[in-house]
Amino acid sequence: METTDLNNCDREPIHIPGKIQDHGFLIAIDSNFTITHCSENIGNFLETKAEWMLGKSITMPEDLIKNTASDTFINQLIKTGMTIKGFVPQNPYRVSLKEKHFNLIFSQSNNYFLLEFEPEFSDLHKDLQQILEGTISEMLADSDLAQLLINTAKEIKNIIGYDRVMIYKFHDDGHGEVIAEEKNMDLKPWLGLHYPASDIPKQARELYKINLTRLISNVYESPSSILSIVDPAVNPLDLTNVALRAVSPIHIQYLKNMGVESSFSISLINNEKLWGLVACHSYSPRFINYKQRQASKLIGQILSSALSFRKNKEDEFRKYGLKLKVDELIKQLLRDNSLEEALCGHEVTLLNAAESTGAAFIFNKEIHHLGITPDDAFIHELVEWLHENSEASMFYTDRLPQLFPPAIAQKASASGILACRINRELKEYLLWFRSEVITTISWAGNPDKSMIPDKEKTLQISPRTSFDTWVQAVQMNSFGWKDEDIQSALQLKEEVNFAIIRKATELRILNEKLKVAYDELDTFSYTISHDLKNPLSFIKGYAQILSKDEGLEPDVQHIIERILFSTNKMQSMIEDILSYSKVSQAKKEYSLINVNQILHEIKQEQLVGANHPGLQIIIEKTPFLYGDATMVMQVFSNLIGNAVKYSLKKNDPLVIIQGEEIEEGILYRISDNGIGINPHEIEKIFDLFTRSEAVANFEGTGVGLAIVKKIMQKHFGKIWVESIPDRGSTFYIIFK
Repeated sequence: METTDLNNCDREPIHIPGKIQDHGFLIAIDSNFTITHCSENIGNFLETKAEWMLGKSITMPEDLIKNTASDTFINQLIKTGMTIKGFVPQNPYRVSLKEKHFNLIFSQSNNYFLLEFEPEFSDLHKDLQQILEGTISEMLADSDLAQLLINTAKEIKNIIGYDRVMIYKFHDDGHGEVIAEEKNMDLKPWLGLHYPASDIPKQARELYKINLTRLISNVYESPSSILSIVDPAVNPLDLTNVALRAVSPIHIQYLKNMGVESSFSISLINNEKLWGLVACHSYSPRFINYKQRQASKLIGQILSSALSFRKNKEDEFRKYGLKLKVDELIKQLLRDNSLEEALCGHEVTLLNAAESTGAAFIFNKEIHHLGITPDDAFIHELVEWLHENSEASMFYTDRLPQLFPPAIAQKASASGILACRINRELKEYLLWFRSEVITTISWAGNPDKSMIPDKEKTLQISPRTSFDTWVQAVQMNSFGWKDEDIQSALQLKEEVNFAIIRKATELRILNEKLKVAYDELDTFSYTISHDLKNPLSFIKGYAQILSKDEGLEPDVQHIIERILFSTNKMQSMIEDILSYSKVSQAKKEYSLINVNQILHEIKQEQLVGANHPGLQIIIEKTPFLYGDATMVMQVFSNLIGNAVKYSLKKNDPLVIIQGEEIEEGILYRISDNGIGINPHEIEKIFDLFTRSEAVANFEGTGVGLAIVKKIMQKHFGKIWVESIPDRGSTFYIIFK
């Protein structure tokens, strides 16, 4: 035997109970007009038994249905109701049986036509149809929504005479709240009380969307079983559209525990969703006939229309406001070069795209904050959690701490979150946050249904017996996200993705143009430098000839010496420019390089050229690397040459070269104890023709380090320097 729990309650087959309420009777016929089902209580209304009816034609029993117009009354009603879309009866039909007046209510269930017979008499002695006009006027007299609901409850109570009439609204999680009430003076108010979702299970809410009124005339009457000529276990009779459908025993006990003996409800529908109910309670049995229920349904439909109109108006207003903000953000995305500036740097920001208390833009490994947000560490952790737990590009919740425990400590700023993923691999997001909203909910009794063992010691649901107010403080929740927020966020996400693609395309085009311009500039500089060598050689040659004339005046001799000095300097610059241009134009020929051999050759050249007895060049570990041998030789020669040159003024100049294998590639350090570099000059020493102030008295053109940087770029490597003035420098190079 299956244990009944709250989940079983949600699955209870209330549409096929096999019974009906006892204040009327039911007959089902097939397409041949044969009676296949009959409620057992038919004998309470007619001088017949259900067993006698089964298997007979509906037109044959003389004591059942006789209409003054025709003996084929049922046949005609069915033909009248048949349309292209299916069976649509024009209920109710007034019939007289054994001098008793009934409302005949037609419906269809699969292959059966269902005939419900309800007494036309009602203990409600008001003709609802006659007073509807005045009631509707009173209902809609006030434009304020709260007053509209109060007016509706008041008018319905005046019409049907129930002891308590409530407007009951469903929240997003399925639980309900009494938001308006009209009651007898002696009753305790229930206004503001909340009722758990399990009080009206999911399948019951679905039936309320189909049948817009539901009457339970007497909770103490025993339901009548439905007899059938077919096996109900194989082919149960679906009573979804039947007003007489019996009530779940759990719900009957629930009403009894409340002291309610009769209930009547009217569905309130908003945009095809069950918004709420007009819930009516009577503390004595009460029957409302079909026409009166239909009139009540009309009131509910008018209220539903009014609710839909007001909600749609509010939604459109919010939607329009958010649209204006997103439109402005789109203009900024088109206008600004930086996405960060477009979304975070103007009066209208990312924060305005959804109603939120904070927002964050995670892009290019940076977090940009707006409003009230958690710190960077939490946001990084949140993004990792979203990356691992959400495949969808959008995620939102109004109870983040319940799903992501680290958010408990951040509940003041992040109890709610709306996240739009821009790039999964790069973990880039648009995030909106909502602060915690602490609310106090007054439940009508403990919302948890109690479980009691039955005779077989199986736990069964027992509806609560106490409806004393049970107060609960709800924490770590935010206000819920509305459809308008979600749609606005999605639109902005798409625009940001489009802007990223557009800017990437623009950047690619620009890079292509720069590459062409860069190649042309390299060719130009090489050509100019090469062409300058010949005239410069002539100038230098003639100056050397003139300098050998011993009869020249001292001033003239000095001028010639300056010409020779300047031509030598210019010749060095041209040679360096040619070397720089050759690096750009040269094709790499990769091979495995014995760096130790290269370094020892450079060491010998430097020791001879420096001619300093105290100079030490120490070569430590030298791992092999892949690269262009000529270019690699040029890198080490330049860096070691600079290290030696700028250390020679020391009594004990020292240069140390050491290499190692790291995760990124092969790393080499070239350290010296020379003059060092000022901190503010470190970033620009690799630029062409740029030299440190400290080396003004040393020979050089400011091209060497630019050549080294270009070679490292061609090898997809890196170069940087750490330096302390007067204590030396260390240059780092990494070959991939």
